[in-house]
Amino acid sequence: MMEKMSDEADTLEMTDARYLMHPFTDARANLQGGGMVIDRGEGVFVYDNAGKKYLEAVAGLWSVGLGFSERRLIDAAVRQMEKLPYYHTFTGKSHAPQIELAARLVQMAPVPMSKAFFTNSGSEANDTAIKMIWYRSNALGETKRKKIISRRRGYHGITIASASLTGIPVDHQSFDLPLPGFLHVTAPHYYREGQEGESEEAFSTRLVNEIEALILAEGPQTIAAFFAEPVMGAGGVIVPPQGYWEKLQPVLKKYGIILVADEVICGFGRTGRMFGSQTFDIRPDMMILSKQLSSSYLPISAILMNDMVFEPISDESHAIGAFAHGFTNGGNPTAAAVAIEVLNIMEERDLMTHVSDVSVHFQARLRALGASSALVGEARGVGLIGALELVTDKATRSSSLQAGQLAKYAFRLLQNKGVIARAMGDTLAFSPPLIITRDQVDMIFDGVTEVLAQMEHEIGSGQFH
Repeated sequence: MMEKMSDEADTLEMTDARYLMHPFTDARANLQGGGMVIDRGEGVFVYDNAGKKYLEAVAGLWSVGLGFSERRLIDAAVRQMEKLPYYHTFTGKSHAPQIELAARLVQMAPVPMSKAFFTNSGSEANDTAIKMIWYRSNALGETKRKKIISRRRGYHGITIASASLTGIPVDHQSFDLPLPGFLHVTAPHYYREGQEGESEEAFSTRLVNEIEALILAEGPQTIAAFFAEPVMGAGGVIVPPQGYWEKLQPVLKKYGIILVADEVICGFGRTGRMFGSQTFDIRPDMMILSKQLSSSYLPISAILMNDMVFEPISDESHAIGAFAHGFTNGGNPTAAAVAIEVLNIMEERDLMTHVSDVSVHFQARLRALGASSALVGEARGVGLIGALELVTDKATRSSSLQAGQLAKYAFRLLQNKGVIARAMGDTLAFSPPLIITRDQVDMIFDGVTEVLAQMEHEIGSGQFH
């Protein structure tokens, strides 16, 4: 036992600081006090190891759709572990949970899909999709068609290839990323990227023209795919402007470019429809699924692909003997059984109707703050995902403080009040469990209202720190 729990006098926080390195954390700062220790969960709430209760307004990492204590998911995992806790899926091996889940995902896809391939995380799934796309290009003899376009501020994961897709500078800095061949275009954020006097429609046209110009400059025969989130999550909850997807998709089709919809955050109800692709009428060739697929109770992700993608890959694997890619736990039977139970629960409880109802209230409360608070430059969102971009000057859409200071301070005050949000730059984001009630939505935004009022007072009186 860990050096008698590292010395019996140590707290968990002290042991954390001594032994653990956290993702997306200042590693040096964590040495001073360790992490915040979450001990248990109940519905939309989590409790720290001192017993303090928090409404988890980001569903963990945009992902715990059914809350933190769904008994049916626990029971599904136990049943499967008692029967077959693990088996691999290499060399043609399979098992019932993987087969059933693949069939259900392909059949429920919003556009015709052919096959599902299972991995363990969104990063792995995007990494795998990149390899599949390169493999397909080689199978077709299009050996120069390897470049991939994504958007600045997009988030697609953190492995070497998926982080190269990601368009957030801190995810590249000091990692020697992105790799060559990954191209980034303007984020479809009208509030920040729109020009004076430019309509949303005209903004969309300009962005699509930029993408087509890049394709032509690089050579259409070198562009393999375009990766995009229906709604950009970690980049600030960016909802696409009017006409964006309608104008973009014909351009990609014109040049034979595969469209990959990264549904890791948007999939399984987040935007008010089962998939973000349905919300924005996107017709992808591949879909990346994870997070709410298992309500994040166990790691699982999936790539769905249509026949245009699958058939050349299938031919090439036959010609050379194998599609030589996979993961030890890809399609893990216990994770697949939990994912199947998630889909059962969503259907039996008609969760999409609940989300459609409660999201109206969620968006109304969110946008009311955009109108009432002097610190909210833009309130944006769709379904049960939303964000408040904070500024000190609404007219110039700017802040007189250090970048990120407003959202970080708001995040800290809100957490003290028992609500966990997400600070990204100067944007405060919300993405609560899909089971949230109207009263619980009010708990979030009543807390935010109080925090913003306190910040306005402190800034106005020169007390802000």
